[in-house]
Amino acid sequence: MLEIKEDKDGFTITVRVIPRSSRAEIVGEIEGAVKVRVSSPPVDGAANAEIVRLISKKLGVAKSAVAIVSGETSRTKRLRVSGVNAQKLRDVLGG
Repeated sequence: MLEIKEDKDGFTITVRVIPRSSRAEIVGEIEGAVKVRVSSPPVDGAANAEIVRLISKKLGVAKSAVAIVSGETSRTKRLRVSGVNAQKLRDVLGG
C-alpha cells in the first residue's frame, strides 16, 4: 500500500529511484513507495532534476510545486508535492 501523508496544501510521498534507465517513467509502487525510473545518472543532481520534472509533468503542477525534502543523495527520497491532492497521484498510478 502506498504511503501518502496528506495535508491541506498537498502531500508527501516516498519515491524509489532507478537511475540510468532507458526512459523516464513512473513504474508503479514498491514497498510503500512510488517506483520511478529516470534516464539521467545520479551525478550533479541530474537524476533529482529529472524526478522533479517527471513528477510535476505527470501530476500537472509546476516544477516549483515538487520538492525533495530528504534523500537527495539516496535512491529512496521523500518528495513534497503542493497544489494537488493525493488522489491525482493514485489516478496516475492507476488505482
